[in-house]
Amino acid sequence: MKGLTLKPVVSAVALALALTACSASNTTTTTQEAPNVVAAQIIENNASNPFFKPYDTYLGIPDFDKIKPEHYLPAFKAGIAQHKAEIQAIIDNPAAPTFANTIEAMEFSGELTTKVASVFYNLTGADTNEQLQAISKEVSPMLSAASDDVLLNDALFQKVKAVYEQRNQLNLNVAQAKLLEDTYKSFTRGGANLNDADKTKLRALNEQIGKLSLEFGDNLLAETNAFELVIDSEAQLSGLPADVIATAAQTATKRGHDGKWVFTTSRPSITPFLTYADNRELREKLYKGYIDRGNNDNANDNKKILAQMAALRAERAQLMGYKTHAHFVLEERTAKTPENVYTLLNKIWPAALAQAEAEVADMQALIDAEGGDFKLAGWDWWYYSDKIRVAKYSFNEQQTRPYFSLENTLQGVFYTANRLFGITVKERTDLPKYNDEVRTWEVYDKDGELMAIFMGDYFVRDSKRGGAWMNSYRQQYNMNGVESKPIIVNVLNYPRPAGDEPALLTFDEASTLFHEFGHALHGMMSDVEYRSQAGTSVPRDYVEFPSQVMENWMTQPEVLAQFAKHYKTGEVIPQELVKKIQAASKFNQGFATVEYMAATKLDLDWHTVTDFMPKDAAKFEAESLNKMGLIAEIAPRYRSTYFSHIFAGGYSAGYYSYIWSDILGADAFEAFKENGIFDKATADAFRDNILSQGGSEDPMQLYKQFRGKEAGIEPLLRSRGLLAK
Repeated sequence: MKGLTLKPVVSAVALALALTACSASNTTTTTQEAPNVVAAQIIENNASNPFFKPYDTYLGIPDFDKIKPEHYLPAFKAGIAQHKAEIQAIIDNPAAPTFANTIEAMEFSGELTTKVASVFYNLTGADTNEQLQAISKEVSPMLSAASDDVLLNDALFQKVKAVYEQRNQLNLNVAQAKLLEDTYKSFTRGGANLNDADKTKLRALNEQIGKLSLEFGDNLLAETNAFELVIDSEAQLSGLPADVIATAAQTATKRGHDGKWVFTTSRPSITPFLTYADNRELREKLYKGYIDRGNNDNANDNKKILAQMAALRAERAQLMGYKTHAHFVLEERTAKTPENVYTLLNKIWPAALAQAEAEVADMQALIDAEGGDFKLAGWDWWYYSDKIRVAKYSFNEQQTRPYFSLENTLQGVFYTANRLFGITVKERTDLPKYNDEVRTWEVYDKDGELMAIFMGDYFVRDSKRGGAWMNSYRQQYNMNGVESKPIIVNVLNYPRPAGDEPALLTFDEASTLFHEFGHALHGMMSDVEYRSQAGTSVPRDYVEFPSQVMENWMTQPEVLAQFAKHYKTGEVIPQELVKKIQAASKFNQGFATVEYMAATKLDLDWHTVTDFMPKDAAKFEAESLNKMGLIAEIAPRYRSTYFSHIFAGGYSAGYYSYIWSDILGADAFEAFKENGIFDKATADAFRDNILSQGGSEDPMQLYKQFRGKEAGIEPLLRSRGLLAK
């Protein structure tokens, strides 16, 4: 799914210290008690470890060249030991508990663990290897235990509780009050009110779930990398564009199949093949290779793992006093309950399904007209929908590729951010990076002050998991006398350019670049005091909202004229083609909405189970899809066995977040359409109430401050062409 902020990934920082969750600071400033003997001994024995001293780099960018796999484990161990000492110092403080000596003291703790985790978990997503994967399996239970050591510490909880009970007399500002509220809730939701026997049980459940999640992700990566469709006959390439064929030849050479062509289940490979390949048998083979990942009854099979995870999550939720895992998760989201989410989905589902069924009828009519003697199947959808698109609008995405080179689209993103917020960028080629393909920019605010460092990692590789996301190596904050400039990264999976050609993007791929930069702006424009409230440290069903809004500018003629230029001639994209893009924008939205919502409902079904007995995964999924009435021609965007968002990421019971955020995004862009897409007052209000505030205030209150009202569902339905005509 476009736009995952995998915090997607640094769910692992929430990993370690729930109180500094999603923190990505690399500062080494320490304000708590000196590290304990264990940490000091580890540091003394690993003096060359780059994590044990300030990075000797520009603005404290991680010193990637010096960081080696062997540095992580001792750094994690030292960080955990330091954090224990810091927590113990808070507990041992004889003074009465106050906001400063308890809540802020915890917020300022855990620096070293945060520093290490911000690098480690970024790289396990973007540039992993067997060594990092092995370390992750060892570190995961350590960090789970470290988090439990904090959240299940009764002496610490009593201090937090004492401050919380005084909250109405403390004269806290909005951000402080929210930090106190969130800290208290993190304890109660972390098991602080459990008895000793149940706390022990909770620790065991957390550890089991963490291990299974890692195993799920490793299996999926292995399955994705293992599958390949090898083509040795040029005739079997019929229908495919030249650039797709050239990329497949490069992939074949890289995989040891010189003189052949290889297609994989990565999105940049499978999508063009399913869209343009005339060979139906090969489309079916590649399609099934994709939807059967983790479901092949081999060493990488994920069915038992995910079923056990769902059962353990249900058991943990009920141990904590919640009906289901979904009820536990959604209490902290803007949706509040799974019933609210189901209600929303069921408002949209009938119209989307009806539209999808109409799309099936159109494609089947085309198949019949061409003399086909088969019924439309899942592996036919992209192929025939593209034919319908061409017939209806004289448009297919290949027509747009020459106008959306990666370089030009980046310039379009930067142009839009400049027009909206006055920011400018300067590329640097001399700064540390974790892979040679990474590009780095300095980002300056409208007053000319350096605001952030931005990294872009754009091309697919075997060491990178699929998808697109934003993350941070350091988050913005102004706490404890330290002003931290954010270091933000966008990671995508575009196909590499073939030969001397530049990287050319489809319209949808270019839109993803705008989307991810929306997340980046949320991180870079953050202006908060506390690290745990910075940038995208907001509820899952709100985090996609700023990035969904950002996509809208790409389709505006005024913006397209600035960057959508033919990579050979420099010709601006013709208005006739722009009109075709706009006319086709609602095309196939039945499919797009249904395949997404099917995955959303599947996620909720897995996480509203109430018993602890692992289900038969295949049977459970089939029953779920049948219950929702999903048509046979569409598979969920993610089937259970490769649904990494919910079984290897942080989106369990939360995949609905994209459409929830899309409602906000569509409604918010209405404000720009009403006032002008670059209206300064509207842009300033969006920055002041949304982008700069992070999680320092209730997100829906912030939204109402920006928009002046609650979001309505109609702009979303209208944008997707799903309103009844």
